[in-house]
Amino acid sequence: MSRLELWLKAMKVGEIWGCHQRADRSFFVKGWQFPLCARCTGVVIGQTVGTFVALKRKFPLKTAFAGCYAMLFDWTLQFLKIKESTNKRRFLTGIAGGFGLVIFWGRILSSLSSAVRKERSKAGLGFIR
Repeated sequence: MSRLELWLKAMKVGEIWGCHQRADRSFFVKGWQFPLCARCTGVVIGQTVGTFVALKRKFPLKTAFAGCYAMLFDWTLQFLKIKESTNKRRFLTGIAGGFGLVIFWGRILSSLSSAVRKERSKAGLGFIR
């Protein structure tokens, strides 16, 4: 598979994931545009790192809110045309937002798991690993 074919497939995946892929809001390496914009690249990195870190340590919900708020605040400033964001800021707030989302999802899944275990225990079904 040629580099062009590989790049086109990566761009298609980015499109399927819902990224707008605007060139002015994307990083380039040796002339090739990333398949995700700067913010989406940050979100994916934040979620990936956050998943591994959150498995080892429990974070307060304040941390999740702070990360998500940072990304929302940057997006809102840009959307309202108050201040144009930069790719560096999009990337960094994307990392924070992705990390925050992982914390929220981890808490939701943990709560659901605890509720299921509790209900199974009440019903005398025990716990299946």
